[in-house]
Amino acid sequence: MPKIRAILVNPDVPGKLALGEIEAPAPRANEALVRVHAISLNRGECNRAQNSPAGLLLGWDIAGVVEQAAADGTGPKEGARVVGILQTGAWAELIAVPSTNLAVLPDSVSFEVASTFPVAGLTALYALDRATGLAGRNVLITGASGGVGNFAIQIARHAGATVTALVRQEKHLDSVKEAGAHNAVADETGEAARAHGPYNHILESVGGPVLASAISMLAPTGHLVVYGVSMGGPMTLDSASAFRARGTISGLFVFTELHKETAAVGLARLARLVDQGVLKPQISLTASWKEAGPVARQLLDRTYPGKAVLTVD
Repeated sequence: MPKIRAILVNPDVPGKLALGEIEAPAPRANEALVRVHAISLNRGECNRAQNSPAGLLLGWDIAGVVEQAAADGTGPKEGARVVGILQTGAWAELIAVPSTNLAVLPDSVSFEVASTFPVAGLTALYALDRATGLAGRNVLITGASGGVGNFAIQIARHAGATVTALVRQEKHLDSVKEAGAHNAVADETGEAARAHGPYNHILESVGGPVLASAISMLAPTGHLVVYGVSMGGPMTLDSASAFRARGTISGLFVFTELHKETAAVGLARLARLVDQGVLKPQISLTASWKEAGPVARQLLDRTYPGKAVLTVD
């Protein structure tokens, strides 16, 4: 089998990621072969790399060109510019992707921008879809300086919500204001957001005391969506205030959501918003995929807000 280049786990380098070689993919009938031009990094996959065996291929987000259409006739045709998602194994120069996980890109949307859509963009989109209407509603987004937060601020504001963005470090306040947050606050417990509540809809990704604070800030019949626990740890919850809030809580894992609606649909929605000028994903760092390890390390150290994109060269 011919060999192709890929980003693989390498415990001996910074960030535990480096270029290596794997066998070229053999697509199934419902899969297209995509020549990858750009990928974006997410905290989850970079965290996994820190404790995975050498040689493992990871990765979720890609954008590129269809080199061979799916044999069953579904999905984008050969030569189409696409954005796509895999549950793992996307960090290679040539990948096989189910046609239902690919969306065609408008000419105005670059590969670099499109590569930020899959995990971060879809998570924000699906979490906000759970709201019972956003126009005129009060929305809180915790961990708002990350990729999901950046998408969520823009989408919620466009839908007519009043958006409060909570970050853990004051140095990231400007980034959430630039994304369109009406209110931007920073602290480690979430309490700084209380002054702008209660909230009809909350997107929560921090866990620990921030999750406890968020629960107590829910408006009656409000909804809280938990999509991450970046801080983790125990929390102390005032049961009386939680009861008075009378809201609901649900968890969200983006790959489970894809069983309800194909990624192709959600990715196309995001691409249209960018094409229309409504959405502008924040890309704080763009580098060659040869720099995957150091860039992943910076992401884990929270050096920059928004997304990091690697170009395949």
